[in-house]
Amino acid sequence: MSLQDKLDAFKADFKGGKPPYYAPPEIHPIMERATAELIASGQAARTIKAGDRAPAFTLKDQDGKEISSVRLLERGPLVITFYRGVWCPYCNIELQAMNDALAQIEGFGASVVAISPQTAVNSRKSVRDNKLHFPVLSDANGDVGAAFGLRFALPDYLIALYKTLQNDLPAFNADPSWTLPMPARFVIGQDGVVLYSEVNPDYTHRPDPADMLPVLERAAAKV
Repeated sequence: MSLQDKLDAFKADFKGGKPPYYAPPEIHPIMERATAELIASGQAARTIKAGDRAPAFTLKDQDGKEISSVRLLERGPLVITFYRGVWCPYCNIELQAMNDALAQIEGFGASVVAISPQTAVNSRKSVRDNKLHFPVLSDANGDVGAAFGLRFALPDYLIALYKTLQNDLPAFNADPSWTLPMPARFVIGQDGVVLYSEVNPDYTHRPDPADMLPVLERAAAKV
């Protein structure tokens, strides 16, 4: 089953209130409105794209260790997945799919990191709950996400809904701004240039890890 098939199955269960999932039916139009508005804003078209130079960064992983993109690129290509946080089930399904593909990715000499605005405590929970074997980095205040063009502010009506659902982003992220990154995945070549970019303002849609394997294969062949 592809990653998107798994996401679609989860979405159907979530919207249908199938156990163990339940959400009041009135919340779905609100979340769908926010997604539609983010799509209509055109922000996804203004993000870092293939052929652009990727912003360099140094962030702390779930254990407080500093991870430098420059250092990782000295070893080989770098795969980055930006996600919203451990509270997002769609993100967790994607992280599990990335973990399943890790051996293939590393077989091309590449490294993988995941980046979210959440605190280290929540990053550790991401690693633990999803049994991840790659670092989860904390992007304090979403600055790296902003450098990639991914950070956006939640509209007031969505903030109100999140508060009702006790989805306290300021607590998750230690940041009062109520901002998130659009989910995205990048492959960066050793020269710092982006080889693959996939950004979707609809958080229920994610590219399959297999989609980037030909890019990694070509990058490995050039070494």
